[in-house]
Amino acid sequence: MPGMTTEQIDTTPRVSPSTTSDEREALEQWLDFHRATLARKCEGLDDVQLRTPSAPPSDLNLLGLVRHMAQVERGWFRHTLAGEETDWIYSSEEDRDGDIHTKEGDTYEEAFATWQAEIAHARALAATRGLDDLDSGKHHSGTRFNLRWIYLHMIEEYARHNGHADLLRERIDGATGD
Repeated sequence: MPGMTTEQIDTTPRVSPSTTSDEREALEQWLDFHRATLARKCEGLDDVQLRTPSAPPSDLNLLGLVRHMAQVERGWFRHTLAGEETDWIYSSEEDRDGDIHTKEGDTYEEAFATWQAEIAHARALAATRGLDDLDSGKHHSGTRFNLRWIYLHMIEEYARHNGHADLLRERIDGATGD
């Protein structure tokens, strides 16, 4: 796409959003930029490091953030936008924060693959709708959402959690940066 540049650290490419795109392209590019940022924050770490919590009493960790974002993608695109009846991936009635609460056997390989599958499904669902199209599902609040709002919320969700990821990564090995 015109006006886009690609940065790459390690293996995850990250495309800077264009400064001249239309609204939909801008929303999709910024969302993809933030998705790639989270992946980059996890690169080069083993499963033990990825499960390393921030600081007591929090048990927030990078692996949990990836699992959380897989569930967030599922929630907003499958459940709310498309009205699909699917189970949560990691959470349950017994542990509503099961996405964040990682255990010794949880792996980045599984979480990353699940997250990427949810992103691919989200892209496919969004591709068939306009920005003003209202959701087909039922949000727990009863509120209706258009695709534009969902995109903006997802950008906000990733940006907030990428801030957490910055601090987590710095705590693990001192790595800082975009």
